[in-house]
Amino acid sequence: MARPRGSLYGGYWVDRPPLLIGLYALAHAAGGLVALRVLGVVAAVTSVLLASRIGRLVAQEAGARWCAVAGAAFVSMPLFDAREVDGELLALPFVLGSIALVLSGSRRSGAPRTTGLLLAAGAAAAAAALVKQNLVDGAVFGAAYVVTDAVRGHDRQRLVRGLGALAAGAVATGAVVMAAAAARGTGPGALWDALVVFRGQAAAQLAGDAGGSPSRLARLPVALATSGGLLLLGLAAHRLRRTLLRSPLGVATLALTGWELVGILAGGSYWLHYLLGLVPALVLAAALAIHERDRWAGAARLTLLWAAGVAVVGMVALAIAHPLSPSQRAGLWLRAHARPSDTAVVAFGGANVVTIAGLQSPYDQLWSLPVRVRDPRLRDLTATLSGSRAPTWVLTQDRLGGWQLEPTAARTVLDRRYRQVAEVAGYEVYRLRARGRGSPPP
Repeated sequence: MARPRGSLYGGYWVDRPPLLIGLYALAHAAGGLVALRVLGVVAAVTSVLLASRIGRLVAQEAGARWCAVAGAAFVSMPLFDAREVDGELLALPFVLGSIALVLSGSRRSGAPRTTGLLLAAGAAAAAAALVKQNLVDGAVFGAAYVVTDAVRGHDRQRLVRGLGALAAGAVATGAVVMAAAAARGTGPGALWDALVVFRGQAAAQLAGDAGGSPSRLARLPVALATSGGLLLLGLAAHRLRRTLLRSPLGVATLALTGWELVGILAGGSYWLHYLLGLVPALVLAAALAIHERDRWAGAARLTLLWAAGVAVVGMVALAIAHPLSPSQRAGLWLRAHARPSDTAVVAFGGANVVTIAGLQSPYDQLWSLPVRVRDPRLRDLTATLSGSRAPTWVLTQDRLGGWQLEPTAARTVLDRRYRQVAEVAGYEVYRLRARGRGSPPP
């Protein structure tokens, strides 16, 4: 069901956490797409600075320099689809900040200072999950580090105090954000439905996907290997092979890497930008791999130089070959041909097309996965196309088909009420044929 227009999510159904919506709202208020790009740059630069901080805490000045290289290379890696400003990128500074705070806390003498840093680490970890719900990486790292450190020192008080501080910081942050969402008309029940219940339904849907998801899965290890990330993880594993179980940092890094790999695979869609979620593990791997002066550290430095080179070459190639994405070209075309009072539906996905065009959509599903889960027979879309609020424009790449949907009824309405007027960047563009109640003339 569509959210009320005054709610956190406006008139659309969105399966994303409230803090991500808040960041996008901030960008919208500051100027729209350009401001969003600036926000993405700020997130990337902050991530590089935090990566450098983590490197300094683990491997001193050499670690600071080389972890900065790692952060810059992987956060801008075209093989990770890093040019998109998405949840993974915007959550990354919170994850890296949480890790840095945990490591800083381990170096502080005195319980109050350590507790304060762990409180802040828990808050940052919760903020990351409130941007991208599966990115609980900071909590995983912090809990693993605190538990291993306390068990190694046989200190039950340290265990209770450390886990309590992490939990208190996370709960306080979550409570503030939930209260803000409720004040905007989206309560805990609606958030649970969007962030938890829907994700379970989506996972079941994706498990039976015989289309593009399996082929996308095959690209992930290739991209990770080509970027140098796979070799870097291997070098860190070699460094830790003898001290892993005795080192809080080693156990926490292993736990973090395992969780991030699970998060990438459990998403089900296997998009390349999921690999951005592995950047914290790659930064820690870089710090661990160069910790000592030996041939393995030299191999790690060469790997990081390779990663930086791949990132630079990839960015230049993208800028030359594809200055604009298909959705950007379609959005600019629509902006040039639509009137301000027009509306548009992109079936299915490419919500940025409508945003670039400066229009609104009367259909409350913005991309393919929610359509597959919530409107697989396209009854809501058919009602939208045939009703008084029918969109002026419909853009589709397969005449409303694909993704195991049932498009027959919707196609019938599309053929009756719309005519194809163009094909732009792979999108078939349809326009409303005749004046309908509440619809602008063609």
